[in-house]
Amino acid sequence: MKKIIPSAILVILGAVIAQAATEKPNILFIFADDLSYETIGAHGMLDIDTPHLDTLVERGTSFTHAYNMGAYNGAVCAASRAMLNSGRSVWNACWLGESDFKMSREKDEQHMWSQQMKKAGYKTYMTGKWHVGVPPNEVFDVAVDPRGGMPEDFWNKGSDDGTKPRYYGYFRPADENDYKNGWKPWDKSNGGYWKGGKHWSEVVADHGIEFLEDAAKQDKPFFIYLAFNAAHDPRQAPREYIERYPLDRIKLPENFRPEYEFKDEIGCGKTLRDAALAPFPRTEFAVKVHRQEYFALISHMDDQIGRVLQALKETRQLDNTYIVFTADHGLAVGHHGFIGKQNMYDHSVRVPFLIVGPDVKPGASNDTPIYLQDVMPTALEVAGIPAPEYVEFKSLLPLLNGTETQHYDAIYGAYKGLQRMICKKGWKLIHYPTINENRLYNMKADPMEMNDLSANPEYAAKIEELHAELLTLSTRLNDPLDYDDPVRSWNKASPPKKKKNKKNTH
Repeated sequence: MKKIIPSAILVILGAVIAQAATEKPNILFIFADDLSYETIGAHGMLDIDTPHLDTLVERGTSFTHAYNMGAYNGAVCAASRAMLNSGRSVWNACWLGESDFKMSREKDEQHMWSQQMKKAGYKTYMTGKWHVGVPPNEVFDVAVDPRGGMPEDFWNKGSDDGTKPRYYGYFRPADENDYKNGWKPWDKSNGGYWKGGKHWSEVVADHGIEFLEDAAKQDKPFFIYLAFNAAHDPRQAPREYIERYPLDRIKLPENFRPEYEFKDEIGCGKTLRDAALAPFPRTEFAVKVHRQEYFALISHMDDQIGRVLQALKETRQLDNTYIVFTADHGLAVGHHGFIGKQNMYDHSVRVPFLIVGPDVKPGASNDTPIYLQDVMPTALEVAGIPAPEYVEFKSLLPLLNGTETQHYDAIYGAYKGLQRMICKKGWKLIHYPTINENRLYNMKADPMEMNDLSANPEYAAKIEELHAELLTLSTRLNDPLDYDDPVRSWNKASPPKKKKNKKNTH
């Protein structure tokens, strides 16, 4: 005789099954662009308003020395994201593109972070900046409004009569009069972040909230990849955010200088798009204006992040969610005479890295050097699956639970064939191979990297020691550079160039 199960029991069983399906914690990954480690107000390094990110600092653990490994071209963000999503180090990720993905797809290999999360039983969502050679809709369950490297900038739009170029967003402001008569960050007529009618940071937050509301109805844990274009240039924000930072509130970086002596030799001269945003030589006024606009765009993004965090709370998913906030790399905006990120100084290679979640110690700070790309194997371990063998980065859970105190022997950095860097035990060596120049810093005594010790004979042995370790690390990471013949080796082994678009997306 067939037994009839009371409906109340069926309801309970359904709830139990649903609970079992969602026992794995959710993961909300919030990714910014061009965001230096110093830009979180709670860290106390800058006078900047980031109240919602400050709450993540209070509720979780901050990794204060998170690094990006570098880049094989001027678009540092593309290299960083290729590493992040593939788990491969910089020289092994540089081939990641359409052809590589098609080959792996034919072999039914699941090489991307989001694909691994799917295998672990997660519903995967993505919105915002992608800038990876793999189509996002092929590796995420849901990909809404994926965007390219940057909002359309104002490079060479041409004068009204068409006779000469006009650089709306570049080599500015030359002086106060130039600023008064030039474009303004809140001007929507040039498009940029307002292309489509609404500021892109607001659009990303809107989609993030929709995802969270949908995820609350699902019977699967979620992995959300929420990627802002902010605070990449053109640094456009609503006027009220600009006015929050009058120039007398803006302080020059302590290590400000008008020009970096080797800017042309290391690929950071006038021909580099990012470097051309401000006039040469750098002026105090121009740097203050750029930092004003940078801070305003960050504060505007922070408010959008606040909306997403509120939605996470209102949908009752907060307690079972890991939240990670970081960025693809830092940005100079006046430090050392640089404006962009194509250099090996901390303001450009270090990023904020905040993690909140079950069993993560609140209000904690960890100064162990890590790579930002460590978030991928960390998420996989949280999801309960091992990282594939090809993943070269390391889970942070041993650092978070106290079973590990050291993560990497040294931190490596590279920019094209022009710059190399190694950080180890409080020392940093920056090497410029094509001109055989070094910079040496004692990072504990000189965190702003203002006192170069490379010319001091007392530190010759330290330079030799670090240089030898840099060579060893370069070999281990498949660096194509021959340090004895850098120009020839780089020209021979540099990554294949993609077809150029009309728009520059660095």
